[in-house]
Amino acid sequence: MDAYDRNTPYNQLPPLPPATALYQDKDVMDKLTLASRRLAELKGLASTLPNQSIFVNTIALREAKASSAIENIFTTDDELYRSLSYQEDDYLEGPAKEILHYREALWKGYQDIVADNSMTLETMIDVYRKVKNTHDGIRPYQAEIVIKKRGWGSLVADTVYTPPRWKGVVEKKLADLIEFLNDDVWFPIDPLLKMAMAHYQFEAIHPFRDGNGRTGRILCILYLKQKQLLDLPILYLSAYILQNKDEYYYKLNGVTGTLLWKPWILYMLEAVSQTAEYTTDKILRIKALMEKTHKIMLDNKLQVSRMDIPKLFEQPYIRPKNLLSDKIKSINTAKKYLTEFESLGMLSKQKVGKEFIWFNTELMNILSD
Repeated sequence: MDAYDRNTPYNQLPPLPPATALYQDKDVMDKLTLASRRLAELKGLASTLPNQSIFVNTIALREAKASSAIENIFTTDDELYRSLSYQEDDYLEGPAKEILHYREALWKGYQDIVADNSMTLETMIDVYRKVKNTHDGIRPYQAEIVIKKRGWGSLVADTVYTPPRWKGVVEKKLADLIEFLNDDVWFPIDPLLKMAMAHYQFEAIHPFRDGNGRTGRILCILYLKQKQLLDLPILYLSAYILQNKDEYYYKLNGVTGTLLWKPWILYMLEAVSQTAEYTTDKILRIKALMEKTHKIMLDNKLQVSRMDIPKLFEQPYIRPKNLLSDKIKSINTAKKYLTEFESLGMLSKQKVGKEFIWFNTELMNILSD
C-alpha cells in the first residue's frame, strides 16, 4: 500500500476482507481452533444454568467497567455496585454512570440482534447512543475528528490517525462493513475471524464523535450472539484488552500503517480464548457459591421454597425491593430474609442514604478477581 499520511483522512481505507495471504496460515488456524473450542465450552456451561440472566448482569457489568477503563473512565468496584443498586433512583454520578450506560447499551444492542438476527446501522447507532447517553448519530462530514497520541507529555499531542471524512464516505464504509458481517455467502469466513476484521474496520471508520472504542467492543459481543456462538452477551472481552491495552492500539495501528493483519487477528483470537476461559471460571465459581448458599439455607431450615436464590446473585448489593416476587410480596418479609442471611454470615449490612442494603461479600470477591 502507499505510505499512509496520519494527518490526512483515511478515505482509501481498504474494504473487507483482506487478502487471504495476509492472515490465513497455520498460526491463525491453530489459534482459531482453540478460541472456538473455549467459546463453545462457555456457551455450553452457561446453557446449564437455571437462570442465565444473573450472569449477564454481573459479568456484563465487569465488561462495562473494564471497557470504560480502557477509555480511562475509572471507578472502584464498591462505588460501581453500590451505584447499581440505586440506578432507578437517579443516584448515579461520575464514572459509575458512564459504566452503567455501557451496560444499558449492551442490553439494547442484544435486544436489537435478537429481533433482527443481523447487524444493522440502527443497532450500531442505538448502542452508541446508549454508551454516550446522547441523541447524536453518525458524525457530520464537516467534523474534523483526529485521533491523538495517548499519555502524558506535551500539551500538543501528536496525531496518530485521521479517520475517513467527507460527504457520504463514512456512511458508505459502514454499509460495506455491515454487508461483510451479514453476508456469509459472498464472504464465507469463520465468524471469529470476521469479528476481528470487522472490529478493526469499525475503529478505523470511527463513525461517531466519541465512544467508538466502547461501542466497537459491544458490537463484537453482539456479533457472537448473532452467529449463535453465544446465547447471551456474557463474554468478558475487555478484561484481556485492558491488560494488554498498549498492544491493542499498537496492533490496530499496524493494520492501518502496513496491513499487518495477522498480528491483529492473533491478538483478537487470544482475547476471545482467554476471556472465554476466564468467564467460564467465573460462572463455575458463582454457580458453586449458589449451591453452597442453597445448602446453608437447607441446613438452617430457612424457607427455601419462598426464596428465589438467584436474586441474591444479580449484583453484590441487594436492596429489599430486589427480592420482591409472587412469593415475597412485602418489603418487611424481604428484610426478614436478608436479616436471616446476615445472621448466618452470608450477607453483611450497610447503610446507604436513608436505608440499609445488604452486601454479598463472596460474590463481590469472585467478580473482583
